[in-house]
Amino acid sequence: MRLTSRYRSSRPAVALTAFSLIAGLQLGLANSASATASTGPVFNRPTGTVAEQQAIRTQLLDYIGQSPSGSSIKASVYHFWDTEMAQALTAAHARGVEVQLMLDESDVSDNPDDPTYGMLRAALGTDTSGNSFVGLCPVNKSCLGDPSLGASINHNKFWLFSQLDGAYDVVVQTSSNLSPSSYSRFWNDAFVLTNNVTMYTAYSNYFAKLVGKDWDSWRYSYTTSSPYKVYFFPRPASDPSPGDTVTGVLDNVTCTYTENSTTRHTKVRVAMFKLTRLAVAQKLVALQKAGCSVDVVYSVTDSGSSSGTWETLHASGGPALRCYNWDDDGDSNTASRIVHSKYLLIEGKYDGTTGQKVLWTGSHNYSGPALTKNDEALLKVDVDTAHDAYVTNFTAVKAAAVPGTADNTDACKGITSTAD
Repeated sequence: MRLTSRYRSSRPAVALTAFSLIAGLQLGLANSASATASTGPVFNRPTGTVAEQQAIRTQLLDYIGQSPSGSSIKASVYHFWDTEMAQALTAAHARGVEVQLMLDESDVSDNPDDPTYGMLRAALGTDTSGNSFVGLCPVNKSCLGDPSLGASINHNKFWLFSQLDGAYDVVVQTSSNLSPSSYSRFWNDAFVLTNNVTMYTAYSNYFAKLVGKDWDSWRYSYTTSSPYKVYFFPRPASDPSPGDTVTGVLDNVTCTYTENSTTRHTKVRVAMFKLTRLAVAQKLVALQKAGCSVDVVYSVTDSGSSSGTWETLHASGGPALRCYNWDDDGDSNTASRIVHSKYLLIEGKYDGTTGQKVLWTGSHNYSGPALTKNDEALLKVDVDTAHDAYVTNFTAVKAAAVPGTADNTDACKGITSTAD
């Protein structure tokens, strides 16, 4: 596949490290000892041991600890409420690592008693022209969203490490915030890219745009470096090209096809915290009716007569559905168990080619604000083994989902709010 990019790196291209999957990471385990960063997925398991719950967090802590003096760490995170992570970044800064963070303003206003931001501010400062800092997007606004469209957020969850033990130009794209519930109650995923100059540069350029907060000059963008592609949001509501990135992806699916004289059906799997974009719901229904096998695990839809995504998805002939939104302890003051991941898996015929196994993951919910208002990133991975690891995770999430198919509930239908 030809390399195409909206960004250009001044450094020469290098070969990617061999893709590797450690069995422990597939199960949501993290090594206790520092290890060379490798390309592949990491999953937490909120129903498992503490180590399994904190697999993504542990990986990030490991990478922070590996970062040598003279290197840099950049991260854009929606909510950062983890003092141990803050201490690790403070220690990295003290040994000569440049640490730059961009957070949503609600990181402070939603949880004013949490000391994490104060620790980061004291250690890094807030001057975004400096080598290290912690910055905030404007109140009730993403860094790059058009304020005329109403409230928005910086919903990103990615980390960039310029150098680690045996690796460089490392990107960690995750669905996980840094908070106790994100580990112990929410199913999350992360995908690690190593030694990839093009993708690292694309994310770094996007991070610089977030720091600049110049929403008026922002343009929706994407970068391709086969087998990866990343999309950066928000996307203007008036975008004349296919206005919905996700429906554009789904338009490339062929549901029924013949291979080796055998009729086959493409499988579409979705694990999604919030599925409230009607166009996406309608497309998933259409794919099921066209012969695809569409399987969806979600936590929140919306309900509103025939225009709601809950009603649309539950129409006759629609996809298989399971809701994971469970107040297991009966305490409304604690977070419910949910699927917080936001990934799409396609197995079959995609973009005219059979035998495809492709995944998309990141911070991007299938909601209206995620498309046109929020700061978000969506990563495409065209690697069979990565797809298969996500299928294993999908199967585990689906098996754990409560209320499952009995999803005619206020929480599943979005009538009552669910914390993201």
